Amino acid sequence: MAATHSWLVSERPAPNSRRRLRRFGWIIVLVVGVGLFESVRQALLNTGNPNFVPSLILLGAGVMPATFVAFLYALRLPYTASTGMLATVAVIGGVIGIVVAGLLEYKTLLRLDTLPMLAVGLIEETSKLIVPVIVLIAVRRLRNGADGLLLGVAAGAGFAALETMGYAFVVLIQSGGNLSAVDGVLLLRGLLSPAAHMAWTGLTGAAIGAAFAAGWTRRSILICIVAFAFAVGLHTTWDTLATTKAFIVLAAIAMIALAWTTHLLSRSARRRAATTSLAGIPASGPA
Repeated sequence: MAATHSWLVSERPAPNSRRRLRRFGWIIVLVVGVGLFESVRQALLNTGNPNFVPSLILLGAGVMPATFVAFLYALRLPYTASTGMLATVAVIGGVIGIVVAGLLEYKTLLRLDTLPMLAVGLIEETSKLIVPVIVLIAVRRLRNGADGLLLGVAAGAGFAALETMGYAFVVLIQSGGNLSAVDGVLLLRGLLSPAAHMAWTGLTGAAIGAAFAAGWTRRSILICIVAFAFAVGLHTTWDTLATTKAFIVLAAIAMIALAWTTHLLSRSARRRAATTSLAGIPASGPA
């Protein structure tokens, strides 16, 4: 009986296995995603079958955004959002964001004849926030800076992937089916997406989530305004300059800002945990 009990215990998952999976899940997403993309690409090159093209574009546009969301999800921050919630926000937020942005940009273009880059940045940064804000309003437990950051990045990931798919399709048509040109678009936009749409929306999402947690004090509202203006400014500069050197500099600025934001959120979480522990209340964290 004792031997049987020992065998049953040994077969149980290790207590930290779930945490380890979450911590290194982004590597799995990246390796599997790149493997699937390359397998589809080779099948397309070997057969010339155009039916593989949609799968190629979908995987090429989605692997890096999905990897970056998984990477942020692995950080030691007090997230409460589930993977299902993030996937839902990425898909619905991306679709709604790109549709609303496209319609508003089209109507603005009709009225003004030209569409200033500032208007593009303002419209797109606002459109990407629609679903994250709705989720924060509807789900009380997500009203904090960490979940706001994650929801914003997820919505930005969906938006970036769909936009990349559109650019890749246009390049495919304009180049007469040149796969090298499509690969270039997918690679460039895939590598830049974490430091562009995802970082910009994540920064604003973190500020909004923190404002919900703080009860919308004057200070938290001011931080939201500054974060949104910063995101719009980066977006506008990105679209206006549109050079490799500018992309590198702006990407570095966005990633530094995102890293600093995650540092502040992590430090705040540690302080709350220490305060709770001193008060004799068991601290809880993400599984």
